[in-house]
Amino acid sequence: MMNNNRDQFKRIFSFFAAVLLVGLYAGGFAWVWYHSYSDAILLPFYRRGNWVMILIYAVLVLLFAKSFGGLKIGYLKRTDMFYSQTLSIFCVNLLTYFQISVVNRDFSAILPMVILTGADLIVLVLWIVLINKLYFHIYPPRKLVVIYGDRNAAELVLKMSRRVDKYMICESVSADAEPKQIYDAIERYEGIILCEVSGAQRNDLIKYCFAKNIRAYIAPKISDIILRGAEEIRLFDTPLLLCRNYGLTFEQKLGKRIFDLVFSVVFLVLLSPFMLLSAIAIKLDDGGPVLFKQKRLTIGGREFYVYKFRSMVVDAEKNGPQLAKEDDNRITKVGRFLRKCRLDELPQLINIFRGEMSVVGPRPERPELAQEYEKTMPEFEFRLHVKAGLTGYAQVTGLYDTLPYDKLKMDLMYIENYSIFLDLRIILMTLKTALFPGETNEEANAHDVQELLHQEYMEQMQKQDKGDQS
Repeated sequence: MMNNNRDQFKRIFSFFAAVLLVGLYAGGFAWVWYHSYSDAILLPFYRRGNWVMILIYAVLVLLFAKSFGGLKIGYLKRTDMFYSQTLSIFCVNLLTYFQISVVNRDFSAILPMVILTGADLIVLVLWIVLINKLYFHIYPPRKLVVIYGDRNAAELVLKMSRRVDKYMICESVSADAEPKQIYDAIERYEGIILCEVSGAQRNDLIKYCFAKNIRAYIAPKISDIILRGAEEIRLFDTPLLLCRNYGLTFEQKLGKRIFDLVFSVVFLVLLSPFMLLSAIAIKLDDGGPVLFKQKRLTIGGREFYVYKFRSMVVDAEKNGPQLAKEDDNRITKVGRFLRKCRLDELPQLINIFRGEMSVVGPRPERPELAQEYEKTMPEFEFRLHVKAGLTGYAQVTGLYDTLPYDKLKMDLMYIENYSIFLDLRIILMTLKTALFPGETNEEANAHDVQELLHQEYMEQMQKQDKGDQS
């Protein structure tokens, strides 16, 4: 009961911390609105009209902050919170400026909004420092025990160990140990991590923790993800979970296709100057072809050619795929700039317009790699129930060094929980990822890294198979 009350108070703390930040932002805008815009517009508002403008600003702040994940106190690192909130501030203030200009029927003075943005950033830094310091003082790292079924648990433990401010892994126990040893270890700590434990044993441990109000962190299996997307039905007084595995419904496919068409047409028009300049720069650099194409898979296993702006020398893969490095001499000068700004991916808007890809979906895989993956991951073909995407859930939540099996699970989580709002959120998160890349993906090339990950994954599976046979 104590843990339950502790968690409830944590939600209250996070709620009021978010209200404080949104209130400070809205207060800053209110000051700017009354002193710089309210009386300057052609038809000034009465009192309630001013309140509506401030309320709209607060709602926009809340929506963008939640979309970018900037209000996850205690969950995100301080730097991630800063990046998310910074992007949210710029988006909200830019939209608000255009909103004010529409109300004024002319472009309004931009300097007050620039000053507001600077003040917002100062408030944000102070808020992040103070709120996180208070949060982790009240809620120190949880002491956890790992119950593992095989060697794959080491990777999850390593990832959680990187957040020493949130998790403290104090002990690890094999799932093959005596039941008393496992349950005694659970009683000593605040939570457990279950990784690759057999189904029957995992069910017993989850029920035990549930009864004792002990937290259980579970590395999901493919079947767990499928169940999460199941439809809840009842047969008289018996609850059932229905797993259809049809992919998207007709209505979802239609809505997604309309969105893809609008998105691709609008951004092909808006970005056409950048695409033209990129093509000219590539041609002037070494005289080689502007586009690079490669055969990939999309919905139903259908093959198509994905297009990119060429960022490497023409014969870059004459010795086979290689991992791109920061000083890789295969990358052209123009290509290095295109990669840094993510402009090399723009030609895939053509693939989206033609219906071969979607804006959001699992990234398209090469046919030969897909065949190899399916030898050790038969569920890999499940991701082909939707169109391949320009960006995806695995790309905004994972990294290039994420294992193929984990990427598969994230792709299936997207498919099983699809909604147009999820697509919009992933697009916004993609913007954040592009502007603030992580350490592992800052200079990497997706194609080359996928090749490297494939080799490492296959070697790992072969070693595990040999161990099982012995």
